[in-house]
Amino acid sequence: MSAADVRAFLERHGLLARRDLGQNFLCDEKLAARLVELSGVGPDDTVVEIGTGLGLLTRALAARVRHVVTLEVDAGLVRALRAEAALPAGVELLHADVLRTDLEALVAGCRAPVRLVANLPYAISGPVLRRLLDLREVLAGWSVMLQREVAARLLAAPSTRAYGSLAVLHRLSVELDKELSLAPGAFFPRPRVRSTFVRVRPLRDPLLHAGELVWVERVVRAAFAQRRKTLVNALRGGALGVALDAGDLVRQLERLGVEARARAEALSPPQLLALARGLAR
Repeated sequence: MSAADVRAFLERHGLLARRDLGQNFLCDEKLAARLVELSGVGPDDTVVEIGTGLGLLTRALAARVRHVVTLEVDAGLVRALRAEAALPAGVELLHADVLRTDLEALVAGCRAPVRLVANLPYAISGPVLRRLLDLREVLAGWSVMLQREVAARLLAAPSTRAYGSLAVLHRLSVELDKELSLAPGAFFPRPRVRSTFVRVRPLRDPLLHAGELVWVERVVRAAFAQRRKTLVNALRGGALGVALDAGDLVRQLERLGVEARARAEALSPPQLLALARGLAR
């Protein structure tokens, strides 16, 4: 499928690529097959796909796995795909908004093992990535197409400019691999940014206790909310909704081997986890 084929498909059904939905359609079949290979899905897997688009990646997935459930928010695309029978038999196409879909119930209704693959609209990548962390105990893994800058934040190391709460929460929950970088020409219409395909797998030996992610997230987001402030000032400023004593915070940091004037970006994910547990006590 070329960019011309994508344009022709849309014209046949009176459709346009919608900027408000972040529609940039993959238009390289060989690349779609490569992405499926890199995602690590296998013949025994059920795959939930977010963002059917024109079905290029969907068809590549269906050729490799047992069953595909694919979600598409654009009703016009859903009608067009069904009218042209563009998807293989057995693919379950749902007209659904991932931000309003009960993903946990959807995954629970699928035969395990379940993996997720997504060419995410860049505007919703943050909330979707966060929701996927809540599914780390029921998903075998997920692979997502992200704007390059978002992927950089996801994969960032401590003491770097891109390092923040997104990286910390993921490093405490999952393993991450940058699999492939994609140029704008792989999509139609061409986005103004480059893209990165990232593979994610739940940690075999979880660092977080059951139910702990919510509190840890609260502490980590407060710590990074004002990056120019020291960690002590950021956390005692009321962002956590509780009164914290500066002296106690300093003592906790000293126990972690961290200077009192350190900023959040200087702490590793395990150090921030230990700090959050100390504050919880």
